[in-house]
Amino acid sequence: MKVPAKPEYVGVVRLTVSGIANRLGYTYDDIEDIKIAVAEACTNVVNHAYEDSDGQMTIGCGVYQDRLEIMVADRGQSFSIEQLKENLGPIRSDKPISQLKEGGLGLFLIDTLMDKVEISNDNGVIIIMTKFLQRGEVEQNVGRISATITDRQ
Repeated sequence: MKVPAKPEYVGVVRLTVSGIANRLGYTYDDIEDIKIAVAEACTNVVNHAYEDSDGQMTIGCGVYQDRLEIMVADRGQSFSIEQLKENLGPIRSDKPISQLKEGGLGLFLIDTLMDKVEISNDNGVIIIMTKFLQRGEVEQNVGRISATITDRQ
């Protein structure tokens, strides 16, 4: 589905994807994780992809027997994958609040909540988030976001 990259459509996308996850039999907690991850991905498009111009975000769901794959894509501005890799990570409790990094926490949160995350920045940004139905389905060594990001600039 294609929707305008505007804040009022983030909830529409969240509701749509959570309905699909519910139909597939995900637990309440997994559905909540999916909703947060999808909202973060869409919010990144709204806040960063198009600056002052109007744009669209494309959302797709791949429904499989063992998993749900959710794609959020835009044709807006991209970002440096290498810089993202350097800045991505948990909040360090040993640092004062004034030294916390601004930004990047959304992608860290997506990576934490989903089982697999892939990002491509070729002609915009495409993020594919995967959530398996059963914990046993998750591969032992599934690459995390830092290992699956590809830089095509």
